[in-house]
Amino acid sequence: MRHGRAASLAWITLVYVLAIGVAEWFFHRLGAHPLVNVAAGMLAAMGVTFVATRIWNNGSVFDPYWSVIPPFVALYFAHLGASFGTPLCTALLIVVSAWAVRLTLNWAVGWPGLDHEDWRYLMLYERAPLPRPLVQLLAVELFPTLVIFLGCIAMWPALTRGDGSLGAIGWLAVAVGLLATGLELAADEQRRAFSKAKPGALMDIGLWSWSRHPNYLGEILFWVSLWLFSVAAWPIAWWWTAIGPLAMVAMFLGASIPMMDTRSAERRPGFADYAARTPALWPRRPRS
Repeated sequence: MRHGRAASLAWITLVYVLAIGVAEWFFHRLGAHPLVNVAAGMLAAMGVTFVATRIWNNGSVFDPYWSVIPPFVALYFAHLGASFGTPLCTALLIVVSAWAVRLTLNWAVGWPGLDHEDWRYLMLYERAPLPRPLVQLLAVELFPTLVIFLGCIAMWPALTRGDGSLGAIGWLAVAVGLLATGLELAADEQRRAFSKAKPGALMDIGLWSWSRHPNYLGEILFWVSLWLFSVAAWPIAWWWTAIGPLAMVAMFLGASIPMMDTRSAERRPGFADYAARTPALWPRRPRS
């Protein structure tokens, strides 16, 4: 049975309404430590998306999870710490909301529907020595859920400790968070326009001439900004809240970037030269 784009978006919306509802129940009703509540709620929400993944046999059902769940984690922590209205809470919620709306819309605009599955998942099914359902559970859903949870840890001290003032580090967190979202927006829009004008060509202009993955750099910087918010609120926690951005860096450098580069090398002539002159992540002035 084929699914149109409008029907696919309607089904995905229903899936995530259910997932958010289940997550919220665990957040507010489990009664454990807040971080345990969030971990349980995120895993329960992942359980909902995994059922949907199996129904449609499509790992791309999980894609919106990345940007849809963290804002509800932020709201839970803000409610828990009664920090609504403080400068730091307001700034953090603005940064998280801007990032989440931008990333979710970017997914929605580019997603063809339930008849399409991300090539990265297809690559995993082909190469992993496990049955497809296990790959979907462990690699497509569970691993990213754990990484997102680690990234969200920093929001707990940010929203439940301190006096709610921003300070110099808080303002730096705002600047980094908004820069990250702007960088992702610019990178994705440049790539979308280029792909429309030159389908299948090697993207090596604009931000993509400074870095092979400027969108990933923007994503990492967003999670760094959450860590900076936590440092602004509770400086003593700087060392263990850094696990979030470190997990993001490890995931992008260890998995996402190698997969993208391998595929580009196979499909796009000239990629070897492009990779030789352009750093994978941290930008550098273009050179011939």
